[in-house]
Amino acid sequence: MITYAKSEMIGITELGKSLGSYLDKVTSNVFTKIAIIRRNKPEAVIIPIEEYEMLQSLYDRFEQKEIETLLGSMSEEDKQVVKTKTISIDI
Repeated sequence: MITYAKSEMIGITELGKSLGSYLDKVTSNVFTKIAIIRRNKPEAVIIPIEEYEMLQSLYDRFEQKEIETLLGSMSEEDKQVVKTKTISIDI
């Protein structure tokens, strides 16, 4: 579990009043992260965009590796079924 210093935690009401100030602290590396507290528990975290993009890239690579592993364990017959199926998602 990740821990937060008291200075890295901010209530949602206070954040609403001083968002620019807290954003400046994160982007200038005064804080590496800020936990947004609602109802006495962390609900979200503000991190620099570079860190978010790195984490997203790592997640995407991990997900791709899982897909490759899954496909590698499938029979050739199952792989052909996957290739011929089309999935439609309504957004």
